[in-house]
Amino acid sequence: METSKSVHTHTHTETDMGTKNISISEEAYERLAALKKPNESFTEVVNRLTKRRSILDLAGALNEKEGDEIRREITSLRKASSMRTKSIAGRVE
Repeated sequence: METSKSVHTHTHTETDMGTKNISISEEAYERLAALKKPNESFTEVVNRLTKRRSILDLAGALNEKEGDEIRREITSLRKASSMRTKSIAGRVE
């Protein structure tokens, strides 16, 4: 037995831009609505979630202890990689 799913359509009108109507599943609508902040339009939600981000947006994401731990791990991985590279190069020569 096939079940039907309802579709929501939302239109947001801007004075300086055109609009497009889109159809999304009930599940997609519920997910989008759950991410919507108070007084935020669905257009604003989509723009916020899909905007291009800069690596600088990550600044401050880690505390000093976490940063130090990651630096140590990177240093360790680079040493191991360098040793493997030297080992392989020695076998090739």
